Amino acid sequence: MPLTDVTVRNAKPGPKTVRLRDERGLYLEISPKGGKWWRFRYMLRGKANMLSLGVYPDVSLKDARIRRDDARKLLANGIDPAQGRKEQKAETIKDEATFERVAREWFAKFRLNWTSSHGDRIMRRLEKDIFPWIGARPINDILAPELLTTVRRIEERGAIETAHRALQNCGQVFRFAVAAGHADRDISGDLRGAIPPSKEKHHATVTDPKEVAPLLRAIEGYQGSYITMCALRLAPLTFVRPGELRHAEWEEINLEVAEWRIPAAKMKMRQQHIVPLAKQSVRVLQDLRPLTGSGRYLFPSTRTATRPMSENTVNGALRRLGYSKDEMTGHGFRSMASTLLNEMGWNRDAIERQLAHAERDNIRAAYNYAEYLPERRRMMQDWADYLDKLKIGAKVTPLFAIFSE
Repeated sequence: MPLTDVTVRNAKPGPKTVRLRDERGLYLEISPKGGKWWRFRYMLRGKANMLSLGVYPDVSLKDARIRRDDARKLLANGIDPAQGRKEQKAETIKDEATFERVAREWFAKFRLNWTSSHGDRIMRRLEKDIFPWIGARPINDILAPELLTTVRRIEERGAIETAHRALQNCGQVFRFAVAAGHADRDISGDLRGAIPPSKEKHHATVTDPKEVAPLLRAIEGYQGSYITMCALRLAPLTFVRPGELRHAEWEEINLEVAEWRIPAAKMKMRQQHIVPLAKQSVRVLQDLRPLTGSGRYLFPSTRTATRPMSENTVNGALRRLGYSKDEMTGHGFRSMASTLLNEMGWNRDAIERQLAHAERDNIRAAYNYAEYLPERRRMMQDWADYLDKLKIGAKVTPLFAIFSE
């Protein structure tokens, strides 16, 4: 029986997708969340195909039938209506510099400058929070109030930091558009101060030696997976970023020279990073190699050896040890090392280089990834020895205290 306006209006969602049939291939699809889409199912060259005809109530039952009939006319002439729509849409986008088109061009040009995870976050942010609102608009027609309204939708759900990052990405797209001749100016500059500042977030960490000691002893007594325990033991010794740790590969490790070389593609700043391995780190890796050395990753996923462990594994292990997210995180080992190494009197530049923080002079950074390496080797071994002494309860006097006497 054909659908009626009343039937369509009163149709309710179910636990699974509901489909209400009309006539000649038209039906209404209702998602479990309540969204209603018009679909047209048809056969072409012996294969079943489906065409979306719009969303109810924006497209009424009458309009959906008109669209279905238009599609059937194309079929009668041997034309695939879905392909025709794709070509029409592609031609429209080609002729018009929409925000989405320009944004995707910008992304394609610069994505090699970012890690894959960072690039994925940028594109997800644009696809989720920006494209649905201004993606189809000609980029040169977008005004500052329109962009502000779009970004404030993010702010209103409490994601202020995300709102700032989205506005920053939009500014990069607009500047790219100006350079390519698609826009007259970067309107995002007019919105400085329009979004309230986000509260600076600090990764929870432990920096008091009296608190570091029990943390290290807790790690040694970890009762979960031995592979996870090795990751926990390496985290304070190497203080790399959590993503760099879990993506570590055996081919990057050279135990003979006690060195871990992380490729530029894995680094936040896209520059190769050298991690000198203290004797304690080498012992951890020697213990780990019989378990995972035949595979790619030092710390493979429990589900498949072709992927690294979950990003939540180390933090989850810290929770099992009794440390809440407000007390200690996997990223917190970096702050721990930074704070204590500075207190121990080590060269600040050597510490910053070992933390792989950004180098203001990009050209200088590209040629100096090994800068301070001899000093960093001594520092990493001294740091590991310092942690060992803390772990066994020895009283340790930082160098800065000696120098100040």
